[in-house]
Amino acid sequence: MEFKIKDKKKKDNFISIFSLLKNASSIINLTVSDESFYIQGMDKSHVCLFELTLCSSWFDFYSVTDTRLICFDTVVFYSIISIKSDDQTLVFRLVDDKVDTLEIEVICNDETVSKKGDYNKYFSLPLIEYEYEQMCVPITEYDAELSLPSKKMTDMLSQLMNFGQDLVIECTEKYVNFMTNGDTANMRVNIPFDDLNSYSIVEGEEVTLSYNLTYISKMCITNKLTEDVELCLGNECPMKILYNLGENSGLTIYIAPKVVD
Repeated sequence: MEFKIKDKKKKDNFISIFSLLKNASSIINLTVSDESFYIQGMDKSHVCLFELTLCSSWFDFYSVTDTRLICFDTVVFYSIISIKSDDQTLVFRLVDDKVDTLEIEVICNDETVSKKGDYNKYFSLPLIEYEYEQMCVPITEYDAELSLPSKKMTDMLSQLMNFGQDLVIECTEKYVNFMTNGDTANMRVNIPFDDLNSYSIVEGEEVTLSYNLTYISKMCITNKLTEDVELCLGNECPMKILYNLGENSGLTIYIAPKVVD
């Protein structure tokens, strides 16, 4: 088994993904097949379920002959891949005589070694025995779906966090509001429909849901993955946050709403 990431943007995306995942789970459960690189997991509080699918074509090189299930420490994995430079390639390899170790290389392209002075680095990451029962996520019809620039989303959540701990999202046919109620002040952000990349809601429906603001900001939202982020909301189901990475690949995060007394 071997796969490589050479493209700068994809390397940055890959690192940003694990920057999020390390906040959600200390152990990653990875299934590698001839078609895809797939991760599913939950955070310790069971509020967040995440799924990452990277199709084989997403990688610059991908060679997997049989399906492998491997588990490893997320924080250590992130620490390894985050030391790369722009002109270095990430190489991941699992060899038959070392099935309990994932070999990772951070290596320079031949033509850049002398110019950049980057050193090749080699790591052996011990694999972990970890039991995880994969969940089947049902296909859901959402009441409201919206897409907006991820930078605007992160900036807005950062501002809301200055005034409260909970995020309340209201969606109707007339408006979209993001709100928080704090001890010192309340804040409401009205998002004009023209500022949304897309917006749809079931006719006559009103969606009002509450989430832990700090949790969402830390574990789910980033502006380093894609230009846009898609939110799918329903009164009877978790919120779906989708980052479309292209080539039939993406990161999907499901967040359970807070129970309002």
